[in-house]
Parts: sequence; structure tokens; C-alpha cells
Amino acid sequence: MSGAPFVVVIGPPGVGKSTVAAELAARLGRTLVDTDALVEERAGAAIADIFLDRGEAAFREMESEAVLDGLRQEGIVLALGGGAPMTPAVGEALEGHRVLLLDVGIADAARRIGLNVSRPLLGVNPRRSWIATMRERRPTYERLASWQVDTSGRDVPEVLEAVLAAMGEAR
Repeated sequence: MSGAPFVVVIGPPGVGKSTVAAELAARLGRTLVDTDALVEERAGAAIADIFLDRGEAAFREMESEAVLDGLRQEGIVLALGGGAPMTPAVGEALEGHRVLLLDVGIADAARRIGLNVSRPLLGVNPRRSWIATMRERRPTYERLASWQVDTSGRDVPEVLEAVLAAMGEAR
């Protein structure tokens, strides 16, 4: 697909999408675009503050715009927020793109992000919320994925090597 990202990275909170996408972009000499960072830059506010001040609907609209803008950029590594693929327009737009699903279990996710309140949708009962969120999102993630790499029990260099191997980019 011309005029498209090299790869789009999706997955749940705590999987390491931003970190792995940055390492992948650096290794392959590509530009990284992280839609969460783009939303924060455009809004002049942190995502948690956008949720609090403007609500989830406003955040999802800004997120969708950022993703759709990213999908028009040639050859980049595009990292999406965990909920982005659940927005119908985004999920539809991702079809046909090269999509990497990074996966993780609850134990690793809890350790990585502490399942803390700075994650707007995980605030009340973080573990239960994460599990319920994954139950809802997993079918969409898996349907969109060209490749799936489990990050559980792996450090970033190990995940990066697994990603490169899965994509046929190992060097």
C-alpha cells in the first residue's frame, strides 16, 4: 500500500507499544509517530487531563484524527494508543495495513504500568478494568494484526528481536 506506514503498532496498556515502536523505528532507520504524543502535543495537555477536562468522546475524536493523519504518512512506524483500534473509523482504516500486535498478560502489564490512575480507563479497579478491557478489545486486535508478538517475560531487546523475526526483518 503506497503512502502508508511501514508498520502500525497496536496492543493493550502496559505492553510497551511506544517503547518497542521507538526501538523498531531506530533499528530500521524510520520515523516514529506516536499518536498519544501527537494528541498531547496538539491539545497542549496530557491524555489524563484531556479525559478529565473534555471527556473520553473528545479524546477519541482527537485520537482518531491523529491516527488517520498517521496512516497517510509513508514508511513510518506508527504507535497507537490501546483504545484507538476500537473506534470504528480507526478500526476500518487499519484494515489492509501492516499491523503489529504486541500482547502481554495481566501480571506483566501490572508490573510495567502499576495499573495506576494515570491511565484514565483503568482508574477504579485497575486489574479488573484491564482484564475486562482486554476481553473486549482482543478480538479486534487479533482481527487487525498481521503479526502478533507476546512481550510477557521479555525485555525490550528480546521483544525487538522477536518483532523483527516475525516481520521477516531480522538482520
